[in-house]
Amino acid sequence: MEAPPTDLTFGYGTNGFTHHRLPDVLAVLADLGYDGVALTLDHVHLDPYAEDLPRQVAALARRLARHGLDVTVETGAPYLLDPYGKHLPTLMSDGAETRIDLLRRAVRIAADLGSPTVHLCSGPTPRGLPEADAFKRLAAGVGTVLETAEKYGVSLAFEPEPYMCVDTVERCLRLAELLGGHELFGITLDIGHAHCVEEPSLLECVRLAAPRLLNVQIEDMRRGVHQHLEFGAGEIDFPPVLAALRALGHRGLVSVEIQGGSLDAPDVARRSIEFLRAAAA
Repeated sequence: MEAPPTDLTFGYGTNGFTHHRLPDVLAVLADLGYDGVALTLDHVHLDPYAEDLPRQVAALARRLARHGLDVTVETGAPYLLDPYGKHLPTLMSDGAETRIDLLRRAVRIAADLGSPTVHLCSGPTPRGLPEADAFKRLAAGVGTVLETAEKYGVSLAFEPEPYMCVDTVERCLRLAELLGGHELFGITLDIGHAHCVEEPSLLECVRLAAPRLLNVQIEDMRRGVHQHLEFGAGEIDFPPVLAALRALGHRGLVSVEIQGGSLDAPDVARRSIEFLRAAAA
C-alpha cells in the first residue's frame, strides 16, 4: 500500500551558517518558519569531542524544544577528522576506527537530541583499492555502527555524494543489500547531487530511493558541476520533485544545503524558504 500524501517539512543546514553561533542559528530559522535543522557536527557549532559535550547537548535539546524545531544529525564536516584530507579517514581507509568512533558519537548525540537519523557518506575510494573490496570494507564499517544504532534506535541515513565511492542511489541500494537489508539503514537523497551525476531522472531517483528514504537535502545545481546553488541559479525544476516527495508520504526533513551562503545566511535562508513554499504549493 502506498503512503498517503503528506505535507513536507523544511529544514536548513547549519553548514550554511558557519558565521553564526548555534543558538542564533536556531532563532533565525524558527523566526523564518523552518520546521527543523540539519545539524552538522563540527568545531563551529557542536563539537562531538568537546569535554563538556553532555552539557552542550542537553542545552541544545532544550533550545530545539523551545523553538519547536525538529533535528537531524549530520556528519559531513569535511575536515573534522583530518585537517589536510577532505572526508578522511573513511570507513574504507587506514584509520577507519576513527570514523567509526565519530559515527557512534553521532548516534548517541542524535538519541539525546531526539533526532531519528544520523547522516553519513562514503568518502572517496582509497587509491588502488578494488571496488569490491571497497564495498566490503564500507559494509563492515557501517555494520559496526549499526550495532550502536540498534542500541539507541537511531537510523543511519546514507547519502550518495558526487565523486565518492557511493555516488548514486543504485550504489547506495547495493550497500543496503550487503548489509542484509538492515531496517535501520536508509537513504538521504540530495536533489542537487542527483541532478549533478545520476543517469536516471530526478523523479526516477526519488522512486528508487523511496523504500529507504529517510531525509532529503535540497539546493539547485547544474549537470556535472558539484556546486550548491541558491534556488533558481541552477537547472532543476523543483515543483515536480516536491510533488513526488509529498505523494510518496515522505515525513523526514527536506533540508536546504547551501554551504557557500554563510556570509549572507539569514537572507539566503529567507529566500530559500519562500522559494520552497511557492514550489511546494
